[in-house]
Amino acid sequence: MEGKISVVIHTFNSERFLDRVLSSVKNFDEIIVCDMYSTDRTLEIAQKYNCGIVYHEKCEVPEPARNFAIQSASNEWVLVVDSDEIVPEALRRYLYGRIKEKTDLQGLWLTRKNYILGHFLHSEYPDRILRFFRKDNACWPPYVHTLPRVDGRVERIPERRKELALVHLANSSVSETIQKINTYSDNEVSKRAGQKFSAWKIFAATFFRFFKSYVIKGGFRDGKAGIVIAGTDAFYKFATIAKVWENEVRREDIDRSLLR
Repeated sequence: MEGKISVVIHTFNSERFLDRVLSSVKNFDEIIVCDMYSTDRTLEIAQKYNCGIVYHEKCEVPEPARNFAIQSASNEWVLVVDSDEIVPEALRRYLYGRIKEKTDLQGLWLTRKNYILGHFLHSEYPDRILRFFRKDNACWPPYVHTLPRVDGRVERIPERRKELALVHLANSSVSETIQKINTYSDNEVSKRAGQKFSAWKIFAATFFRFFKSYVIKGGFRDGKAGIVIAGTDAFYKFATIAKVWENEVRREDIDRSLLR
């Protein structure tokens, strides 16, 4: 419906933060929870807030469920929120104010505050994410760490407006971060099918990822947390390229076996 906003959230065993997340979005016009068959209290919490609930098969990355949730929304505008992100009241008012303006706006890049080791990451702010758009003009590709494709004019919320930033509640341990790296880099292999990476590339790309996070983005200001996030960022790149190589070797082995 015109001038209204649907919030969509994908969930799987998301009870840890979900109550706080849903409380922060309860004043939007609609909340759609796309659940991947949780076995904890996720659905009980969603029902407490009268959410619309749809189901999607369990997948290792959130993008397919996100796209399904978006298509299940009934309003013109969609705000995509993770099950560990708080939407400030200031952001809610800002979004409604923007869509009341009669412009050709089709989407907004939001900002997000991230934490690790209990420390706010200056190097990760503003962490731009495209999560607010007109439903009919957007589609989310089913690959990890992709962005929605939005047709038309897209703007950015000013970086200085820190009160409008989503708050990322997850303060992942190093162990949890490494587990995510393993899962997400697996999905990167199909996303990067056909790309070639030389031995030089794995060193250069990994070094640059660390340098970008720690130096260019100012991770050195975050002390030990800055070193950890720069190191895990670099390792993500290393693992992705290594797995692409591994996949190529397996294909070559299959090809050789067919010629015997």
